[in-house]
Amino acid sequence: MSVSFLSATRVALLKLMSTVLLVWITLVSTAAAHETLPAIADMTKEGDQLVFDIRLNVESLLSGIDLTSFTDTNDAPQAAVYDDLRAQDPAALEAAFTDFWPTMAENIDVLVDGTPVPLTLASVSVPEVGDVDNIRTSDLQFTAALPEGADTVSVGWASEYGVLVFRQMGVDAAYTDYLEAGASTPAFSLTGGDQASGLATFIEYIPVGFDHIVPKGLDHILFVLGLFFLSTRMRPLIWQISAFTLAHTITLALAALGWVNIPGSIVEPLIALSIVYVAVENIFTDGLSRWRPAVIFGFGLLHGLGFASVLAEFGLPENSFIPALIGFNIGVEIGQLAVIAVAFLCVTKAIDNSKGGDANIPMAVAYLVAMAAVFLLMIPLSGTGLLPDLIPLIAIVAILLGLSAVSASVPRFDGYREIVAMPGSVLIAVVAAYWCVERVFL
Repeated sequence: MSVSFLSATRVALLKLMSTVLLVWITLVSTAAAHETLPAIADMTKEGDQLVFDIRLNVESLLSGIDLTSFTDTNDAPQAAVYDDLRAQDPAALEAAFTDFWPTMAENIDVLVDGTPVPLTLASVSVPEVGDVDNIRTSDLQFTAALPEGADTVSVGWASEYGVLVFRQMGVDAAYTDYLEAGASTPAFSLTGGDQASGLATFIEYIPVGFDHIVPKGLDHILFVLGLFFLSTRMRPLIWQISAFTLAHTITLALAALGWVNIPGSIVEPLIALSIVYVAVENIFTDGLSRWRPAVIFGFGLLHGLGFASVLAEFGLPENSFIPALIGFNIGVEIGQLAVIAVAFLCVTKAIDNSKGGDANIPMAVAYLVAMAAVFLLMIPLSGTGLLPDLIPLIAIVAILLGLSAVSASVPRFDGYREIVAMPGSVLIAVVAAYWCVERVFL
């Protein structure tokens, strides 16, 4: 194969990759700016009525955003309406929600002994405007009259209102549940006793932890990729993952127990800075230094606080705290291992090829075909609510495949490190540095 053809191929590949890289920077830089949060509902039996206290974001409801399809309000067609509502003063927003209440009440199911009961709005309290780039959480209270002799109740609401964390209050062995969008609780006793078993709670919280990494934990994904890019050998990766896992498990437990409480305004910029450090160190070394496991352990403590902030958004069931905490942590670990597994599958052939130092155009073409196939996944996903969350992940996989294609086309020993690992680390450092500035100053 001619030298001119190889050169032209590499130039074309590099131009393509530069375009993908710019798109990825744009995607990950704007991700999570207006993330939605689950609603938290506390139900208490007071005399002959049920009282529901719900913490939620009323702007997303009033704007008509389908929280099943979008986890970031910027991705929704109603984003401009949401932003306008987010800037409204409390009195105006409370009045708007009061007008909206009859519509919402029709989409809330409260069944007492299998029979729907009417709901009455008691109050809605909206905090001051504050930083319009941050989600505003309001407090809603409504009541439901109980027929004489009522025994059981079931609760749920429309899927477009998103996830609902439900907690029964004021009884022993209270029922709690993490309801995916559109789900309803089974009928449970008004007097308590229907608390889920430890095993059921453990299983329930595994996907919650996984979901926080894939697809929602983009900063944690970049950190794990930074660990992955250090070396092609397995031992350095095992040392780093072990240190990271031990550390974030410690602070996740301490923060969830309430023994450690550091504001997110401090933790989040430091998490971004930890990503920058790991990525930059990858550029200047290709092996595990004596101090890196200790540094990774320290960064793991920070990331554990970040994981804990997610649990704080919807809380852990008091009577099944340990099973829920362990399940969440295992879900996080599965998510991290999934990231490493996908990254390894993307680059493994490029690693093997770089050891021989030869150009392999068929391999480069195969990588390009795989990259195109990944982009084509967006077509079937476009009709679902999954695509907005998955676009950054699709871009990451495409970048890994594209860089591997460039590496395979270059006749150079250890081309993987110079063409895949180092550019990948540079990109991670740039994005994380932007996040650090954004979280401190913007």
